[in-house]
Amino acid sequence: MPKTDELFHSGHRERLKQKLLDGKLTAYEKLELLLTYAIPRRDVRPLARSLIEKFGGVYFVLCAPYEELVSVPGVGRNVAIAIKLFHELSLVSYQERAETGKYLSDDKFIHDYCRSLVAGKTVEEFHVLYLDGNSRLIKHEIHNRGTFNQADVYPREVARRALGLNAVSVILLHNHPVSDNSFSLQDAEITSLLEECLNMFGISLFDHFVVTSNGIVHSMRATPFLNKSSFSKKF
Repeated sequence: MPKTDELFHSGHRERLKQKLLDGKLTAYEKLELLLTYAIPRRDVRPLARSLIEKFGGVYFVLCAPYEELVSVPGVGRNVAIAIKLFHELSLVSYQERAETGKYLSDDKFIHDYCRSLVAGKTVEEFHVLYLDGNSRLIKHEIHNRGTFNQADVYPREVARRALGLNAVSVILLHNHPVSDNSFSLQDAEITSLLEECLNMFGISLFDHFVVTSNGIVHSMRATPFLNKSSFSKKF
């Protein structure tokens, strides 16, 4: 590489760092800057563009599975690990805030947290967040992984686990990996069964969220077409 090119790239990266400190980086540039730490001696702007084009945005790049990341030309093991590490750190930050009990009542926070947990997954997953009496997160667990459009749910197992953790309430979460649809009637039915099972032991259902393939988060409490369901009547 010509010396002038090396000086240009060095200067460009320093400008990116300063723009970050000044709060002026665009989403695309933030991904580019992240890539510079995994690839120190190459222009990573084309790679950042390729990743965004393939996955549909910076957020979906961060959530993408390792296997899909390394399938992109120019993305090696180090780059994929750097991206996954950044995503894992964001999950740690969400979990730590949820454990304080100060954020789960905030719609934006809980929606962002749900997206971070399941967005980009290629199969349907059913998650449970167990909360104490002060709405603090006790434990987040993946209840089950299924196929691209279904994950089995076992209400008695959720209730048993909640009792074991001394949980007072739970948040349910699942994803629709290949659909932009909100809750199905089957989703509403299993939620009603779960709520009834939990109520037998004095445990309440905080809400049930679904994250669609395009990253939209729906709350069952706030879904109009389910207002006549037995689940909605109980809130």
